Amino acid sequence: MGTDVTGEVTELLQQMIRNRCVNDGTAESGHERASVDLLEGYFEGSGLDIETYEPTPGRASLVGRIEGSDPSAPTLLLMGHTDVVPANEDGWRHDPYGGELIDGEVWGRGAIDMLNLTSSMAVATRALASSGFRPAGSLVYLAVADEEALGTHGAKWLTEHEHDAVAADYVITESGGIPMPTAEGPRLPVIVGEKGAYWRKLVVKGTPGHASAPFRSDSAVVKAAEVVRRLASYRPQTNIHDIWRRFVEGMAFPPEFAGPLLDPDAMWDFVAELPFVGLARQAQACTHTTIAPTVVHGGVKTNVIPDRVELELDIRTLPGQTADDVAALLADALGDLAGDVEIIGLTDDESTSSPMDTPLWDALSRVTSVLHPGSGLIPFLTVGATDARFFRRQGITSYGFGLFSERLSFEDFSTMFHGDDERVDVDSLRLSTEMWGALAHDFLVG
Repeated sequence: MGTDVTGEVTELLQQMIRNRCVNDGTAESGHERASVDLLEGYFEGSGLDIETYEPTPGRASLVGRIEGSDPSAPTLLLMGHTDVVPANEDGWRHDPYGGELIDGEVWGRGAIDMLNLTSSMAVATRALASSGFRPAGSLVYLAVADEEALGTHGAKWLTEHEHDAVAADYVITESGGIPMPTAEGPRLPVIVGEKGAYWRKLVVKGTPGHASAPFRSDSAVVKAAEVVRRLASYRPQTNIHDIWRRFVEGMAFPPEFAGPLLDPDAMWDFVAELPFVGLARQAQACTHTTIAPTVVHGGVKTNVIPDRVELELDIRTLPGQTADDVAALLADALGDLAGDVEIIGLTDDESTSSPMDTPLWDALSRVTSVLHPGSGLIPFLTVGATDARFFRRQGITSYGFGLFSERLSFEDFSTMFHGDDERVDVDSLRLSTEMWGALAHDFLVG
């Protein structure tokens, strides 16, 4: 790109953070229309073709398009979400919705997840449109609502009801691109797949009684505590799948690291002692089905032995696993308590992945090797959910990527998702913006 875009992308990110598009999971939250209005104003006069969609009041998404000249050339969709998760201001050093620029970093909810990419994609797309860029393949920019609550009012709705507006051959969304140092130079993870989400509600049953005589009572709370203990201590089978194997091999870890990271019998104990907590969490989650008890409801009165407790579980599955696998895993973990627990399905969202041997992978490799000299791409499986899954299920190759400086480590990056003190440095904003522009010229011009 011809000029330094740092100030422009920084300002746009700050404005998006200040819009406070907080998605608490209810249909009435999000208010993404605020950022859609911001982007419409930002794109005005650029020549970009704009359409907006609002399936639920306030839950708006924006599509911008640069039409290609060759119908047989590929269409690339750059997708960023505009909603963010809530933030507890008590845990932050700075206002999570202030968008403050402090020591070269923009602070605020969404700075990493993923308004940094949404804004850098916008700046690159506007610059291309304003320059008269007319490639062989089409470039589509999508600022989408509701990613943080299963995509019901965003990508899911668009792919089901406005398919032509978001049709593409390739998609890039969050997150990837954090440089990971190796003996052979920095490696840039590309998110090629994500785990499935099989959320479950467990209803733990007991027998009511007077709390003044708890001896030998059948308390659902006491039983639920044991259920949680068993789930927390359960060790599911380790699965060294192809994405994980290629990641470890690409990182060129020393043998004392690579060996146990690829050994299903050694993995669990190795990551339990690994001093790098962020890597340990990712390694464990990337190779195991995970069960996280997250919400508990139970009891009606202080002096009543409760007969019912509800536990909500966030279960994330590996490629190829099904609802039957989840049921078998829970039965194994619960053991003799299984008969006292009713299991209710909340979501059944299977894992998705995309191939790595693609023209888009090759283009990303060429572009990033210039912007990050000596770097190389490696595949990675994200343990959270992204909107890429809706496109992968249509057979569309979808990656998660951005391009970041070396100022923030992988440890920093991984802990800021939905965490406190979320922030991104302005050099990363510049790198991502330049990368999108370079990628469009490399991949779409033909």
